[in-house]
Amino acid sequence: MGRVVWWRRTGRVLGWLGLGLVLLVAAAVAAAVVYTQRASPRTAGEWVLPGLSAAVQIERDAHGIPTIRAQNLEDLMFGLGVVHAQDRLWQLEVHRRIGAGRLAEAFGPGALDGDRFLRALGVRRAAQAQWDWLRAQPGRESPALLEAYARGINAVLRALPARPPEMLILGVEPEDWSPVDSLAWATMMAWDLGGNWGSEMLRLRLGLSLPGPAAEVAQRIGELLPPHPGERARLPPDYAERMRALRLDARVAGVEAERWLAAAPESGVEGVGSNNWVLAGSRTTSGAPLLANDPHLKLTAPALWYLVRLEAPGLRVAGASMPGLPGVVLGQNAYLAWGFTNTGPDVQDLYLEQIDPADPSRYRTPDGWAEFETAQEVIRVRGGDDVALTVRRSRHGPVISDAGTVDDVVGRERARFAIAMRWTALDADIDAVGVALAFNRARTLDEFVAAARDWVAPMQSMVVAERGGRIGMVAPGRVPLRGPDHDLHGLAPAPGWLARYDWVGWVPAERTPREFDPPRGWIATANQRIVAADYPYFLTADWTPSWRQQRIEQVLESRPRHSIDDLAALQADVKSLAVRPLLPHLQAARSAHRLAAAAQAQLAAFDGQMRADAGAPLIYWAWVRQLTQAVFADELGPLYERSIATRNFSDALAGVLGRDDARWCDDRRSAAAETCAQQVEAALGRALDELAARHGDDLARWRWSQALQSRAEHRPFSRVPALARWFELRAGVGGDTYTVNVARVNLRADPGTGEHYLNEHGPSLRALYDLADPAASRIMISTGQSGLPWSRHYRDLLGPWQRVEYLPLWGDGRAAATLQLRPAPAP
Repeated sequence: MGRVVWWRRTGRVLGWLGLGLVLLVAAAVAAAVVYTQRASPRTAGEWVLPGLSAAVQIERDAHGIPTIRAQNLEDLMFGLGVVHAQDRLWQLEVHRRIGAGRLAEAFGPGALDGDRFLRALGVRRAAQAQWDWLRAQPGRESPALLEAYARGINAVLRALPARPPEMLILGVEPEDWSPVDSLAWATMMAWDLGGNWGSEMLRLRLGLSLPGPAAEVAQRIGELLPPHPGERARLPPDYAERMRALRLDARVAGVEAERWLAAAPESGVEGVGSNNWVLAGSRTTSGAPLLANDPHLKLTAPALWYLVRLEAPGLRVAGASMPGLPGVVLGQNAYLAWGFTNTGPDVQDLYLEQIDPADPSRYRTPDGWAEFETAQEVIRVRGGDDVALTVRRSRHGPVISDAGTVDDVVGRERARFAIAMRWTALDADIDAVGVALAFNRARTLDEFVAAARDWVAPMQSMVVAERGGRIGMVAPGRVPLRGPDHDLHGLAPAPGWLARYDWVGWVPAERTPREFDPPRGWIATANQRIVAADYPYFLTADWTPSWRQQRIEQVLESRPRHSIDDLAALQADVKSLAVRPLLPHLQAARSAHRLAAAAQAQLAAFDGQMRADAGAPLIYWAWVRQLTQAVFADELGPLYERSIATRNFSDALAGVLGRDDARWCDDRRSAAAETCAQQVEAALGRALDELAARHGDDLARWRWSQALQSRAEHRPFSRVPALARWFELRAGVGGDTYTVNVARVNLRADPGTGEHYLNEHGPSLRALYDLADPAASRIMISTGQSGLPWSRHYRDLLGPWQRVEYLPLWGDGRAAATLQLRPAPAP
């Protein structure tokens, strides 16, 4: 009897516990539903917001793309600020913190080194100077538009009843957006597209660390970083000797070296570029111009781009905007279309500043000792102590060595040398928003080119097509002139106390590269050298290898006329011409590996088509990775791991094998003298071991897309395994670093996951513009419009992007929801 009572009582207790658990789950679900509703954008009805002068209408289509209609430009930019804040508030917060060097406040000590660098570089200080300059210029529209855009963001900040999940999880409270935040983010985008300073530091580090006599080292640097085909090597043969004479010491070793090398935000890396091409009506099936563009940038979740359509008196434009900036960056208006690629000029120079041994506040100039400008910075660190930082500025620019980024070079000699950077994007007299607005309004090719004259940074190769039939390309930007006795040509850090290394002016704005209405009927750029051998000005020695450009030219010349569907097929093209110099060496390799025969059977028919569903591309790139490491890692030492994170040395590897260069192929760490043929064959065996361990022994089941995963990184939750699956977006893809449908192959294992070949740079946007029928124009971004992970618009465009599909640029005329913004009544 007692046992029965006990069971009954226990049953009742368990019942109550079960009911309590059900109620708790129900309450949690209800709370989650309420929270997601409160944090989601308001898309219908009326919304009264302060800061407007008249009503604004926002229609969203089925994909969350808004059409914003306003009665004036200021209210239009206010409306753009509203939708950016509604859909991408966390992204705006991250952009603001990057530009200000304030990530450690939210992310903790792991972000401290990056903040140090950005504070030393002075992006926020430069943006403030640009804002002060803009407001002092009479008649400019951009200050009012920047302020209106900021008012729109801040109106949402104050009215939104709940914050995005990242802010809740991290306990971050957003601050008001300001025009300076927009200008700082514009500078960071210029940073992302200009990485010459990193190449300079790599050449300096190589000059100090490569083995062998100094006279031989410059040659080896030129072999590792070869000039563009047809150009001569420009680094002086005695450069390493000069740097060694200064008693600099490249002590690149261990964990600290990785910190120094990785502290700066990534910029200007291989695979970060773009494609664009424009066809005259004589080369299209419609008889009117067609234009294609796909910028290759960091893949993020949400995407860097936000699709929008803007309408106001005198303006009707559709395309890709960028949260943080007012206006459409890339797109089409009622009269013309335009698309950008990165020109990649050398607009960053590093200078060794010699410090006065008697007074460390001074540095040497051609006219004697001068005082550094100094500023005090305090970096707040989540979960840690505040960090005080004194940053300096020389006559050349900010002293980046104050961040510790180059301590491997100047650490022991910090009392003797500092390294400063001169960079055009830090100049004060910049009005990127005003120029972009002029692009949005332009009606003719000539008007677009005239507006481009005031573009400063980043220099872009801009193709344009007008409704009247003309096509053209102009590459505007501020490019430094270096004097005839500047024998370093900006390739490596120069002694700052020698006047001959100072910039002496600018390439005239009307003499930057350009081309209009060529007889061949098309213009294409893919970050290749865009100037002829007789061009009178030096732009850069670091042109991107021209494999993508060559493939685009092949396809454009393959038929007399093209349709817009043909251009879509070209944007999906995955044939890599860069395979041609290396593949014969792989196909000729003999290996005793148990899988070698099956691998060679697949490679026999391989012609560089980097198809996602094929196994040969996977074998090829695994072999390239293993061979690159075998050939170069022994000479580069700890530099190797960091340097291949930003380039894969494919052109250098082809040169080594083509010359049968035993100096590189011999492994200095072994007693034997390895030949290039031996390294090729050994690399194949190691590649097959690697792939078998990951994918099994059945080569028929190997797929390139198993390894080549495009990852849209979420900041910061891609670094938190428990959260990454909810915030990060992935898709298996084809292509490689050199295909038109680009997917940068990262040879270094991802530090977080250990994966090889993870692709984090690709076509962030694809667009096709039809000047005969704008309704046929198409566009696509890499994730979705929303930054809220529970929204269907967070990831609804990932699959179409993966399949190289598109949305209609101008929409289908159907509004899924309409929101009316009304101005708040005057107090």
